Formats: sequence, structure tokens, C-alpha cells
Amino acid sequence: MVESIGTDSVRVRILQTSACAACQVASHCHASKSKEKIVDVLNTGDTSHLKVGDSVVVCASTKMANRALLLAFGIPFLILVCVLLIVLRLTSEEGIAAIAAILALVPYYGVLYLYRDRIRQQLSFYLE
Repeated sequence: MVESIGTDSVRVRILQTSACAACQVASHCHASKSKEKIVDVLNTGDTSHLKVGDSVVVCASTKMANRALLLAFGIPFLILVCVLLIVLRLTSEEGIAAIAAILALVPYYGVLYLYRDRIRQQLSFYLE
């Protein structure tokens, strides 16, 4: 549902549900969850036909989803494992290796934070 319409973006409220939320026994199971989220859809083009309260379909490309997964999980996992193995090999101390591996993620997430606007432009949703 359209929350607000800006000059270059549309703010949309979506209901995020888990995969099992549509199951017939979901009301008896605690695994099914749903929550509302606000998503900014950037560079929407012509928004003259949209009004606040309209129902819209928000989409994302497979390429965008893969890039988001890589940035959020793939690269941090590789950094964590590589640093863990290297420090473990050099020191033979598991505790130091674990702490070093976790601390190695701080610069990575710092760089992601610094480039968040550029990443937001590349990883954007679109209206169908």
C-alpha cells in the first residue's frame, strides 16, 4: 500500500510474511511470523497515476537479490573463515583466531556503511 509519494521515490508499506504464514495450521504454530515494513522505491518514473492508499506490487530482480545476498552474507562469511583459518594457523590459539575473525568484519561493515547511498541506488525495488 502506498504510504507517501515523493519527487523521486514512493514509500510503500508491505506485509512481510514467513514462508509458512500461508499454511493452514499457521495459527497453531509459532514458527509463522509476519510484520509490516516500509520500503522506499526509488526512481519510479511517472507517479501521477498513484495515490496514497493504492495497492501496488513491489518487485526486485534476481540479479539485485543475488547482489544483496553476496554483500550481506557471502563476503562476510569468506572474510570470517579466511581470517579465522589464517590466524589459527599462525597462532594456534582458537580464542584469538575467533576474536580476530569477528573483528575483521568491522572494517567491512564500515565500508558498507560509508557506501550505503551508492548501494541503495544499485539495490533498489521497482513497482510493477
